Amino acid sequence: MKFSKHFSLYQSEATQFINGLKEANPHLEQGQRDGRALLWDKAPVDLDNQRRIAEARVKQQAYVYQNKN
Repeated sequence: MKFSKHFSLYQSEATQFINGLKEANPHLEQGQRDGRALLWDKAPVDLDNQRRIAEARVKQQAYVYQNKN
């Protein structure tokens, strides 16, 4: 849906604020990418290694403070 030229130049206050923030802090986007990589982007999981870890796990008894008499 194509709007007229009048509406194609419109920018909301939020868009203007974000654009101004990016102009004032050019390193902002790179910092966001670094933060995302630190918290969300994880290395691929090795399924063979994950299987070996699961097989090596020692099962814990239901009540850990109870002695086996």
